[in-house]
Amino acid sequence: MKLADRIATVPPYLFAELDKRRALVTARGVDVINLGVGDPDLPTFPHVVARLQREAEDPAHHRYPPYEGVLAFRRACAQYLASRFGVECDPEREILASIGSKEAIAHLVWAFVDRGDVALVPDPAYPVVRTHALFAGGEPWSLPLRAANGFLPDLEAIPPEVARRATLLYLNYPNNPTAAVAGLEFFEHAVDWCRRNGVLLLHDAAYSEITFDGFRAPSVLEVPGAKEVAVEIHSLSKTYNMTGWRIGFVAGAAEAIAALGVIKTNTDSSQFAAVQIAAADALLATPPERLEAQRALYARRRDLMVDALREGGIEAQRPKGSVYLWCPVPRGQTSADFCGRLLERTGVLVTPGRGYGAEGEGWFRVSLTAPDDRLEEAARRIRET
Repeated sequence: MKLADRIATVPPYLFAELDKRRALVTARGVDVINLGVGDPDLPTFPHVVARLQREAEDPAHHRYPPYEGVLAFRRACAQYLASRFGVECDPEREILASIGSKEAIAHLVWAFVDRGDVALVPDPAYPVVRTHALFAGGEPWSLPLRAANGFLPDLEAIPPEVARRATLLYLNYPNNPTAAVAGLEFFEHAVDWCRRNGVLLLHDAAYSEITFDGFRAPSVLEVPGAKEVAVEIHSLSKTYNMTGWRIGFVAGAAEAIAALGVIKTNTDSSQFAAVQIAAADALLATPPERLEAQRALYARRRDLMVDALREGGIEAQRPKGSVYLWCPVPRGQTSADFCGRLLERTGVLVTPGRGYGAEGEGWFRVSLTAPDDRLEEAARRIRET
């Protein structure tokens, strides 16, 4: 059989490769502690599960849902945006349900990147944008994220000839993998740059509700005029421990929402309606103190691992957002070599930074989404290495 040429242009998916490495070491009898994937170990909140159970019994939900998403869910999304960020969105024109954020990111690339177009992709970054730009025949253009600049891209350094060909700019704060955060001033500049250059700004806000030390992540849609050039993706995966539920939403520029709808109506049939109704309860009926307790839990885990890494000779910093640590590897080692040795010597699996792009070389990512006792054991092993 003949495979499509686009398959050959795409490297193996990072997290699938990590699963293979973990399986090989586990097969030798090693007790592997997986700190490689950002999949919360905490259960979905009980009131959300209970709502799903009730809704799943309703035969009305056993049919195809609306392609754009259940209106009650989209209205809940609009109410969430208004209460959390002070952003007003029309649930019928400016909000679309998605099957998690990964799907929405990929399909927005297809809606805006043609063959020969440039997709502006931070480096390092979540791999999906770069991969789907290649699938679409576009050219991913790397925007270096470096510690000296707070892991924020320098948009003014983009060459004019590249800016003229660009159709999409991907941003993600709090950031995966660097755990950096961005303030509203940065988003104001990004919106202005995209307006001047006719580029869609795609902001992935998957970690907006996991922040520490008094920092609250802003929405790009808070910037005046942002809805003319920007969309923002919100995922319930990390905030509400719903990774397996595959539910999120996209909000912002009506033209971009309509374009995404064209891709989705020809590709999927939206998410199970009962999941969408339960997700509305997650957004609107989760007690604020429950979310605050979860943030405090991740902050304690962050501090535990930062202290352990520092005692092990790693220059770890305390991030203000996300569920990750982004740490430099010891001098003289590549990220793959360091992570491989750490796995072999301690059974602790972390992610080599090179998997997120060339600028990720020299770094590794630690996920805090493991039970406390496993994190404590990982910390002990790292300290004693």
